[in-house]
Amino acid sequence: MWYFPRVAAIASLIGLSACISSYWAAKPKTPDNLIPVANLPTEGSSQNLTRFLADLPESTPNRELLAQSWDSYRQKFIQSDGRVIDYEASDRSTSEGQAYALLRAVLINDPTTFALTLHWSENNLHRQAGGKGTDSLWAWKWGRNKDGNWGIIDTNFASDGDIDAITALILASRRWNRPEYLELAKIKLQDLWNLSTISESQGKRYLLPGPAAAFVPNASTFYLNPSYFAPYAFRIFAQVDPQHDWLSLVDSSYQVLENSAKLSSVGLPSDWVALNTKTGQYQTLPASSTLKSLYGFDAYRVWWRLSLDAAWFNSPQAQRYLVTSTQHLRKLWSKQSSLPARIDLQGKALVNYETTSQYAMLYAAMQLVEPATAKELLVKKILPQYKQGVWGDQSGYYTQNLAWLGLLPPKTIPQRLLTGK
Repeated sequence: MWYFPRVAAIASLIGLSACISSYWAAKPKTPDNLIPVANLPTEGSSQNLTRFLADLPESTPNRELLAQSWDSYRQKFIQSDGRVIDYEASDRSTSEGQAYALLRAVLINDPTTFALTLHWSENNLHRQAGGKGTDSLWAWKWGRNKDGNWGIIDTNFASDGDIDAITALILASRRWNRPEYLELAKIKLQDLWNLSTISESQGKRYLLPGPAAAFVPNASTFYLNPSYFAPYAFRIFAQVDPQHDWLSLVDSSYQVLENSAKLSSVGLPSDWVALNTKTGQYQTLPASSTLKSLYGFDAYRVWWRLSLDAAWFNSPQAQRYLVTSTQHLRKLWSKQSSLPARIDLQGKALVNYETTSQYAMLYAAMQLVEPATAKELLVKKILPQYKQGVWGDQSGYYTQNLAWLGLLPPKTIPQRLLTGK
């Protein structure tokens, strides 16, 4: 039986920010024009499946599986009020989880789940200090604290969650003609730019994984997470927020991805890397750090994010990176028809178990790079783990999201959602 641990790199940021010991005395008010809708249905139905199927082209591979697994996820992992539950981590909720739900909901055209998830997030995850809201970004971790109360337990934000949420808001505004979603996205974009991007001395701007206090350990070092880079999202952000140079983040993202891959003798992306801004050199993080430089659960998402940039925006940089940096995994797959869940930067397996989440993310890339390998991954490793709407472990929230996102063909998304035209 495979082991499916939940690894989220930002969970290692213990002690970098103060925890809140009790739930807010006064929760932030939901914007007046974000009206909550009725609770999610507690049971699945053929009507739900028919509705979700209707919005996937009949030619979509694994069409019924995608519709069924989304309906199952809504029932198993999303509370009736829109809170997404991570059962593997003390029933907590994260900004990442809320954002995945928003993104999946808009991609499969489920406005009810979208509205509920957004409503809960806006009412519970806004960061506060001294009883007042600080910005529009979401605190990354919400759950039961040491006193037994439920609320925010880490006020840091994680930029990947906010990026996915903002992307979902923009797509939703276009799909359902909801200008208030675009208005909220623009507000969040201001804070994301101001709080989670940073320039080095030469003026090049980079995306940080969260607050500078957590990821800029000294004046000449940035800690970066390659799996947070979303060039397709930055291109969409540039369409709606011309005040900021979001396309500069496309350039710096590919710079980091391509140059940091050289830290690996086999060209793999790493969960975490350090950039020396004075020398321009990339380094592994210190051995003493709780954040590790290896190919693992975070890095899988690089394959999916770049496959979206390649499919949605015909990015030659994405295509080139996917061809180059998947070579080691393709050779390993050809040799042994399996891939270890964690690999060091020299190509050595660190564990003896596999993960469906890796196979699904790699599947997205292989659809573009090597379709025959993609088919093998699907038939041998992904579909066998799927039973009654769930991949693998019934509590595996992370696996459910990465499996679904990896299998959804990018071309099923209407072009008008990507361009606003």
